[in-house]
Amino acid sequence: MAQRKAASVSDLLRYRPGSSDPAVANARATPGAPGKRRETEAATALLEARLSTLQEQLYAEGVTGGHRRLLLVLQGMDTAGKDGTVRRVMGQVDPAGVRVTSFKAPTRTELRHDFLWRVERAVPPPGFVGIFNRSHYEDVLVARVHSLVPEAEWSTRYDRINAFERRLVDEGTHLVKVFLHISSAEQKARLLARLDDPTKHWKFNPGDVDERYRWADYTRAYADALVRCSTEYAPWYVVPADRKWYRDFAIASLLVEALSHMAPQYPPAAFDVDEQRARVLAT
Repeated sequence: MAQRKAASVSDLLRYRPGSSDPAVANARATPGAPGKRRETEAATALLEARLSTLQEQLYAEGVTGGHRRLLLVLQGMDTAGKDGTVRRVMGQVDPAGVRVTSFKAPTRTELRHDFLWRVERAVPPPGFVGIFNRSHYEDVLVARVHSLVPEAEWSTRYDRINAFERRLVDEGTHLVKVFLHISSAEQKARLLARLDDPTKHWKFNPGDVDERYRWADYTRAYADALVRCSTEYAPWYVVPADRKWYRDFAIASLLVEALSHMAPQYPPAAFDVDEQRARVLAT
């Protein structure tokens, strides 16, 4: 009897209404992990090595005229690990081909434009791996929870986001959208850990405590963003993030799967290799 092929990490984490709703998903789950922490960290190291090669190939492709790029969109509650993901997972790749954009509160200039204006400007060049630490989804999350704009405005943004992402994909961008899902209990523990460590006080924001009182509001806002904006061309992935070692494995897996699907190649030499070797030997 033929063995059933194991599901990929992307298949396991792809958003599906109900089973991966942020209100009910298990933030400590480890779908697709090869074992416990030690085995999974070893697997992550191998994935990071593969990621480094694939990223270099994509960058080389872009340098020589390719038009494709990969964009990782990271969203999650405060302390979910967006910064840690960037630092740990992307630490092994060539920074020359990576562009990280952290979206803070809009500036006065940005507020004079459509909410997608600043996002358009941050789309990475061809050949790059781009990372959005927070993103255009803040405009249907924070803007909604804090009533920064009327519902008549933010409720139209889901369709506009979908159209924007459709255009990005048509132009050669492979989107990997990740919701880092942590539990309220884990967030509380991480905030307390920052307060207990003087070297982490700079990372503590008193406003994060205020936001905890809006946990249910944010959960509903995230659920709607997942439902409204998980499409065939730009699906959402819900990554359980209470266990940092699993989070890193999951993100590395998603990126390696995405780049493997893109299959970037080193471009052939645009010169006669033997001729240039002879010239080098003659010097």
